[in-house]
Amino acid sequence: MALLDDLKDTLYARPGRAGLAAPQIGVLRRVLVMDCGDGLIELINPQLLKAEGEEDGMEGCLSYPGYYGRVKRYQYVKISSMDRNGETFTLEGENLLARCIQHEMDHLDGKLFIDHVTDSHLVHEATHQYVPLLDVIRLSNG
Repeated sequence: MALLDDLKDTLYARPGRAGLAAPQIGVLRRVLVMDCGDGLIELINPQLLKAEGEEDGMEGCLSYPGYYGRVKRYQYVKISSMDRNGETFTLEGENLLARCIQHEMDHLDGKLFIDHVTDSHLVHEATHQYVPLLDVIRLSNG
């Protein structure tokens, strides 16, 4: 599937990033790729089946490059998805993988990590300074 290949190539062209969803590149399809350290995962039309626990953690996003914020996510998730061959499979993830899955699936529903930030600020990656969340949103929307 060409879309999956395009997403993968775009993801790996940006070092340090964990995932990319089709809507982030202007394609309105429920397709995403991610690599949270254990290799590439491709998801087509993923659906959340189960979620448990909660944990806070810092997240960043290609939609707001250079900024990070504290986000509360489920600690464990189980999803179903299709692969590039149309076969259905399930995937379970804890901690970082669970966070990546939720973050990327949010993009499929038009949500960004800033919609979940628990503080009123983000952290600028280069300067490590706190920047008010609303200022980052205003700057990004030009």
